[in-house]
Amino acid sequence: MKSEIAALVRSALESLAEQGVLAADAVRDPVVERARDPAHDDFATNAAMVNSKAAGMKPRELAERLVAALPASPLIAETGIAGPGFINFRLAQDAHLAVVSQVLAQGEAYGRSDIGAGRRVQVEFVSANPTGPLHVGHGRGAAYGSVVADLLAAVGFEVHREYYVNDAGRQMDILATSVWLRYLELAGEELVFPSNGYKGDYVWDIAATLHRDHGDAYRHGADEVFAGIPADEPAGGDKEAHIDALIGRAKQLLGEPRYRFVFELGLNVILDDIRDDLEKFGVVYDQWYSERALVESGAVNKCIERLREAGHLYEKGGAWWFRSTGFGDEKDRVVVRDNGQTTYFASDIAYQLDKIERGFERVIDVWGADHHGYVPRVKAALQALGDDPDRLDVLLVQFAVLYEGGHKMQMSTRSGQFVTLRELRKDVGRDAARFFYIMRKCEQHLDFDLDLARSQSNDNPVHYVQYAHARICSVFRQAAEKGIDAGLSEGNSNLEHLSEEHEQALLKSIARYPEVVQSAAMNEEPHQLTHFLRDLANELHTYYNAHQFLVDDAALRDARLKLISATRQVLANGLGLIGISAPETM
Repeated sequence: MKSEIAALVRSALESLAEQGVLAADAVRDPVVERARDPAHDDFATNAAMVNSKAAGMKPRELAERLVAALPASPLIAETGIAGPGFINFRLAQDAHLAVVSQVLAQGEAYGRSDIGAGRRVQVEFVSANPTGPLHVGHGRGAAYGSVVADLLAAVGFEVHREYYVNDAGRQMDILATSVWLRYLELAGEELVFPSNGYKGDYVWDIAATLHRDHGDAYRHGADEVFAGIPADEPAGGDKEAHIDALIGRAKQLLGEPRYRFVFELGLNVILDDIRDDLEKFGVVYDQWYSERALVESGAVNKCIERLREAGHLYEKGGAWWFRSTGFGDEKDRVVVRDNGQTTYFASDIAYQLDKIERGFERVIDVWGADHHGYVPRVKAALQALGDDPDRLDVLLVQFAVLYEGGHKMQMSTRSGQFVTLRELRKDVGRDAARFFYIMRKCEQHLDFDLDLARSQSNDNPVHYVQYAHARICSVFRQAAEKGIDAGLSEGNSNLEHLSEEHEQALLKSIARYPEVVQSAAMNEEPHQLTHFLRDLANELHTYYNAHQFLVDDAALRDARLKLISATRQVLANGLGLIGISAPETM
């Protein structure tokens, strides 16, 4: 309905432009939005206020001219002018009622649009290092990123979902070395595991596979492994130097082919686990993009050369630095270390450049809030390379903190003491996990109440919404059991009987659904949809508790069944967009 009102306003503006009241090239597109006080009006526009200067008249005077120029429409019962020049619209009752037949006719397509017009958008999300299972912190980025992608697709964008696999670099070497050291322990070697190694049970599992399949083929004595290695932090040494030395020793003793085998074993086992975990969480990608493939393709070195040729790099201390302060960053950044190795940042620049070169009009990255410092430096690099940094939109997702019994649960990935996404999904269910993850803006902290998520009560928001859908289904089952004809009439037949206050509230809510989907998509705010669904569920439950649907009056029964059927469709559509089931029984 909002788009229809906007079309009427634009038509009035065009009419005034033809009359010479407004210069056609000076007309500003107005905003049409729901009226703040729905008790008096349905929509309002600021068209007169934003165009008054171009017309050379006061806003209220222009508002009067615009109202007079509005095309006749059966949608509008009344127009009025309020305040400094807002134009208000009250919809005709038939316009309110028509939404029911519109929803029933469009079904799953109701709420979808072509605003995006097929424009290509890439959404990259989760992209956790494949050094261990996904934990509950990753889960919020997974839910948020997947829903943002689905919302954009729902309004017509061509969406490409991507996971960037950090399969190169130091963290993967730490994982490979951790697996090998656990393997040595399983082979009978006694050693002190490094404080900076990966300690989770999953490392033991990978090591056990290596030992089971290859016996002692990868075994070296602990004395040989640790000879000359700098002391670890607990022994008064440097934990970083200790683990780096162990990585070097693993590569030396195993040799390239065998070290690479351990490396690939750890990578593939964990990556397969991540892929399976995400799929069961309702997250599927169009592409898993390898950082190592990016490096081996020469793209990173090519990117560095472009920056060097453009004069944006300088050498200091044997390393090459990107002069990012020249583009608004707080300090310059290293792209090539003094040992000749490129940095993670260099790979990130090349990756972002690659996205743009693949033809995406817009690139959306969903990162953890701890990566906030990366945003200005990556945008600075894109600008230095001659690309528009505004094409990259970075959404920072705050951490999700688990609470159980009122107590905060602790989490540490490296130590292996954390709650995995898989454990959370099995505990509270996929539906509750996804719903809870997106109930707040991504930049807000999320306190995840496990006790509430497990509960089968109306205090649990996802249960409350799903129960509304199931309740409507129960009405139609009751009709069948009682032998009552629940077949719905066509079009707008009998809808004039929907005169109760609760019915009017439902009509207005389901009419708002397409606007909510559009706003949630364009603002990348899935929480708008969860809030809408909770409000719609509340209106349905209130209506259900106040009125009978299977009444003797056939016309009234038909009208009410059509209304709740349309409500059920909107609930199902909204739940589907956020990857949550719409159960018929609960």
